[in-house]
Amino acid sequence: MAALTVLDENLPYQPAPGALTTETVAGPPQLLRVSDAVGALATLTVGAKTVAMRGPTRTFVEQKRAFTDTFDRTRAAGWGPSGGGGTWSNANGADSDYSVASGAGIISMTAANASRHATVIDNVTDCDARLSWSLTAMPTGNASSLALSFAYTSVNSMYRARLSVLTSGTVQLILERESGGSTTTIGALTTVGTGYTAGDVWHIRIQRAGTTLRCRAWKDGTTEPSTWLHEVTDATLGAGRIGVRGLASSGSTAIPFQFQVHDIQLYSGTWPSPPTITHNTWVRLLDEPFDGDWTPVLAKQIRTWAADTSPDVLAYAMMYITGAPSVTDPALAGAPVAGQSSYGPKDAGGVPVEGADFHDYMGLDWVFASGETRTADAPEVQCLDCSGFVRMVYGYHMGLPMVRVEDIDGTNLPRITKNIGPSGPGVIVAEAEGTAPPLTGLQIGDVPHFDADSGDAASGELDHNGIYLGVDSNGHNRFANSRKTPNGPTFGDLGGTSRLDGGGTYATTLRIIRRF
Repeated sequence: MAALTVLDENLPYQPAPGALTTETVAGPPQLLRVSDAVGALATLTVGAKTVAMRGPTRTFVEQKRAFTDTFDRTRAAGWGPSGGGGTWSNANGADSDYSVASGAGIISMTAANASRHATVIDNVTDCDARLSWSLTAMPTGNASSLALSFAYTSVNSMYRARLSVLTSGTVQLILERESGGSTTTIGALTTVGTGYTAGDVWHIRIQRAGTTLRCRAWKDGTTEPSTWLHEVTDATLGAGRIGVRGLASSGSTAIPFQFQVHDIQLYSGTWPSPPTITHNTWVRLLDEPFDGDWTPVLAKQIRTWAADTSPDVLAYAMMYITGAPSVTDPALAGAPVAGQSSYGPKDAGGVPVEGADFHDYMGLDWVFASGETRTADAPEVQCLDCSGFVRMVYGYHMGLPMVRVEDIDGTNLPRITKNIGPSGPGVIVAEAEGTAPPLTGLQIGDVPHFDADSGDAASGELDHNGIYLGVDSNGHNRFANSRKTPNGPTFGDLGGTSRLDGGGTYATTLRIIRRF
């Protein structure tokens, strides 16, 4: 599902009619508010280039990011990150019963009549997903089965499309609902194959669209069926996770054995309450910081911007969120300059690695105004870490001069968050030590900075930032930021709420708000 930016053409909008009036607002920081006959038109900040403009109303919406987990990592206990879908969580059995090796998520079965569950921590409603798996040993004594579960909220509440391998090698598919500890068949047990041998890979696919549930299954190497084996209506369960459930049936004598999950893919998913932001603020940048003097040149610029719907700070930020289409620049030899971004390449445990700057995203070496040079890191193409995302928007697209770690003088945009917060361009709107500052002066387009990494060896050091987008439909202050768990820029709440208010990680670790 794409992140959407929608201009609301049904709402009246009239750019800058009649005379402009100004009002100075004491700071810090000191502001100049510009109004026309309709009302407030622009806000300029002394010492900053940023101008908040009234413009056509827009709505920003983000949905669940599609992902494929191919288990290209090694983990001794637990499956770790899914690669953008969330983090895996396991239930029943020991943590060591869930491991990752040789390109597979492994569930070790050590007892008969025992179930194991691994689910991705993120709730969705409608979804389209596929699972590929195999057995390391043939069932004996009784069947072994693995299911693709969805709408999972606990080991006693889920829908699941379950493939059961009988001791004869017959493969059967059943669609079930487990609710309140009771299991109900909603799609009858049906044979879909015969002759299973250990190591054979089978696929299960499910879809949920409103109250319609569908599933089908097929053996690897054969064509996915074009029709659904089961298609039923059921409205019992609400939103929940997707995942897998392994079962060694009562009487099984194949113990111990393993289920191997080769990959799981979410083609699409819908959050039950997607973040939605609607307002009429557009964010532009002056060529020089505003010095407090209102001039005819500034008045002309404000009037021009009042009628301008070309991309602004927020539009550029949305060009890297979930679902954003890829854009290349012929002038840069076809290098990518926009499109859904990842956070960074993964380490051996599957965790995205920090380090992707704006030019790494484009795959281009860069010479900065300070004379510093930097070679692009090939694995980081179309990746942005938190400050890389901010620099892509404010530096590359909006034109703020950038450096890396030299010439950090308050006019240039540095590479590292710990330098951007206290020593970046513009002005500090609010700051506090050891606690979150007030949000009273917060303005759309501001850059919040956080001391979010509790495990950081340098305690009290700023380590994360983003771009403030505005108040969402639930009254919360929401910002866009690039993070490891969602694997890229987001203003959703996967892996931590993207909010500056409340009791979440970022609300409580906010330390500086800067206006460029």
